[in-house]
Amino acid sequence: MEIKTHIVNEEKVAEIVSDEIIINSVEDALDLVGNIYYQGFDKLVISEKNLTSDFFDLKNKLAGDILQKFSNYRMRLAIIGDLKKYESQSLRDFILESNEGRQINFVETLSEALT
Repeated sequence: MEIKTHIVNEEKVAEIVSDEIIINSVEDALDLVGNIYYQGFDKLVISEKNLTSDFFDLKNKLAGDILQKFSNYRMRLAIIGDLKKYESQSLRDFILESNEGRQINFVETLSEALT
């Protein structure tokens, strides 16, 4: 796992770069939040390919539990990827609702995530 630093409006944004799944569980998310926060970041960008596929199955509540950790620690999160491939209407609604706020956003590109 590599952490790339981006500076946006004088704020440090961490971008996780990896070909592996980084977040498999709530504990993994909490460890990542702590690691990123300790390094002075308040925002994180991660690809959907770095999240376990269970994250996108809302029935198991994993997404809600993970995203709650980011909210609790006030760590803004952008998840990048082609999320249109997921056919679940409840997931699409969840993404739309998340994107109405500023804490958790689902976007297609890094440039969208950084803005």
